[in-house]
Amino acid sequence: MADRVLVVSGPGRVELVEQDPPPLPAGGFRVHTLFSGVSAGTELSYVKGTNPYLTATWNADLGLFQPGAASTPYPVRSLGYMQVARVVESDTPAVPVGAVGAMTYGHRTAAVADPVAQRFVPLPEDLDPLLGVYVAHLGPICANGLLHAAADLYGAGARELADGVRGRRVAVVGAGAVGLLTALFARRHGAASVVLLDPTPQRRAVAGALGLDPVDPGDGDPAVLLKTRWPHGAGDRGADVVFQCRGQGWALHLALRLLRPQGTVIDLAFYQSGADAVRLGEEFHHNGLSVRCAQIGRVPRGLAPTWDRERLSAETIDLLRADGAAIRTHLVSAVVPFAQAPALFADLAAGCRQELQVVLTG
Repeated sequence: MADRVLVVSGPGRVELVEQDPPPLPAGGFRVHTLFSGVSAGTELSYVKGTNPYLTATWNADLGLFQPGAASTPYPVRSLGYMQVARVVESDTPAVPVGAVGAMTYGHRTAAVADPVAQRFVPLPEDLDPLLGVYVAHLGPICANGLLHAAADLYGAGARELADGVRGRRVAVVGAGAVGLLTALFARRHGAASVVLLDPTPQRRAVAGALGLDPVDPGDGDPAVLLKTRWPHGAGDRGADVVFQCRGQGWALHLALRLLRPQGTVIDLAFYQSGADAVRLGEEFHHNGLSVRCAQIGRVPRGLAPTWDRERLSAETIDLLRADGAAIRTHLVSAVVPFAQAPALFADLAAGCRQELQVVLTG
């Protein structure tokens, strides 16, 4: 039976392509997909044509985008990083047949992998396997945000995720999946207060259903609200740390305005356009603020190898064990058959369908 792969063949063009199953490599294993989560921000950037990998060359050694051939040209055949799969064939005792785990191989009905080159994170039997879509990559993105907040305070001396938020007043800008999970991580690890800001009523409703404190940034000035609510001393008010989880300039500008003097924005957002709304001559300059990018490609300097993807995935499993029922009920907004994926992506890209978290299945 042919495997089906979701392919972005060009801007606005998404299709399912059938391909013959590849042979099982020596020491490898084959999986069938159970669930495949959609990361709308990153994946739609390929559908819309706004991802920088489509228009420039990424020089990994220099860490620079440079003029040249696209590093990821169309057709894009590896879209997505939130898979849960069952092992159906194996040539390695490290990954036995029947095991269910989280992986990052893209939207396809089946895949083969090398256990050395490809992570397979076994899911515990007491965890809803659908929630496993967060375990391999998206949950670690959020956990890594907390780790960066810890490193901002303690450098290489940071020991646990709680070091960045314990007893602190935390604001999260953006109530998408990343923002919601980050807020839940902060609450779980001892934040004194967690406020989540988003202009979308439906997302604020989900935040409230998860027991978080949602604020509409369009209802008055949220910076005045939080700086009035969170005093530290004379001329020292605001959030101890802000997690910025929405990839738009106005959101980063808002995050800066929420901070107390000499505070830090931990930025998890993926910006795909300009940032004219970020006014660096205002609060950023006058309050001596910092912006720290918590990109999942690396943990903070000095914390490896103690912290790695495996440990971040383990932290994600702990969060899902604690809050999984609420996450499944309120954050996962749609479960869609794999065959409907092209229409789904077209609707999401066109803005005629709004979803918080879609999971493909079947």
